[in-house]
Amino acid sequence: MASIHKEIAVDAPADHVWSAIRALGEVHTRLARGFVLETRLEGDSRLVTFANGVMVRERIIDLDDAARRLAYSVVEWHATHHHATFQVCADGERRSRIVWVADLLPHDLANTVDVMMEQGCAAIKQTLEQTASARTRLRARGSAPDP
Repeated sequence: MASIHKEIAVDAPADHVWSAIRALGEVHTRLARGFVLETRLEGDSRLVTFANGVMVRERIIDLDDAARRLAYSVVEWHATHHHATFQVCADGERRSRIVWVADLLPHDLANTVDVMMEQGCAAIKQTLEQTASARTRLRARGSAPDP
């Protein structure tokens, strides 16, 4: 089994980051703009369409607000097994760290998934930092809602 670990340092508060991750149907607008083109909720799962044309169904396993942890499994794609988690940790008041881990079979898909996760990390970092910066500017003017 392949296990892929990614860690993303983000210049955004953990509450802001977690709010975007837990918005399950808004990955394409709040979490990974440009990398994910569409997200559609259907029952206990979501259909995710990526910029490269790949579409997968992700079953949501757990959404733990206290631990800031999301667990999901890709159930419609080439993998015979896939389980992944996102976990958000505060790194001071204005920074956070995201740990993204995916376990999958067959092992031959590891390179493909690793490349997609790298692209996802870049999009996540860019999206979250842009939205956090915009929120900070709006707050300074007194017009930003809470996350």
